Amino acid sequence: MSKTAHRDLRREDFQQALKEFDTYIDITLEDLMQLDKIAEKHARLRESGQLTVREIMAPDIITVAPDTALSDAARILVEKRISGLPVTAGDGKLVGVVTEADFLCAMGIPCHHPTHSVWQTLENMFRHPPRTTDMPSKVGDIMIEQVVSINENKTLQDIIEQMKKHHIKRIIVTDDQDRVSGIVTRSNLVQVLFQQIL
Repeated sequence: MSKTAHRDLRREDFQQALKEFDTYIDITLEDLMQLDKIAEKHARLRESGQLTVREIMAPDIITVAPDTALSDAARILVEKRISGLPVTAGDGKLVGVVTEADFLCAMGIPCHHPTHSVWQTLENMFRHPPRTTDMPSKVGDIMIEQVVSINENKTLQDIIEQMKKHHIKRIIVTDDQDRVSGIVTRSNLVQVLFQQIL
């Protein structure tokens, strides 16, 4: 993602600028220099709101198909240390998502409770023995089909509004044909913020 080049302004530049005014200005040189720094910071933050999703997203995203075995999907979650996987059809279009919570529910462990913390969910895991028989076998059996996604041409502000509205920590990115093209997480947003204010 591109960032506006920092101007190398010096004290003498501001002194010359002040001399160009034909009238008295009730502001010190230090005030003017500080004001410029603050204005530059706000300009960078304003410009970051116009960044497209494509510029922010992590493009390397692992997906699974509806007929992927649950054991294979679970292995991916564990090995890659991720908490969810987009589910795509043969043409790459987004058809659902499967998360750690979906696996827990499939094993008979209470989950998806909106008021539960991570610790309450972990406590439930150890209080309720996991079901090992009559379990679904494929991702399509447990995936959530109502997925919140965002088009890669939307802006940073659109991402924030969607994540806030749906109380989610990550959002799947799709192209104009609804094919998965990336993902945006809260850490991506924090990284963008740091790049704009430093």
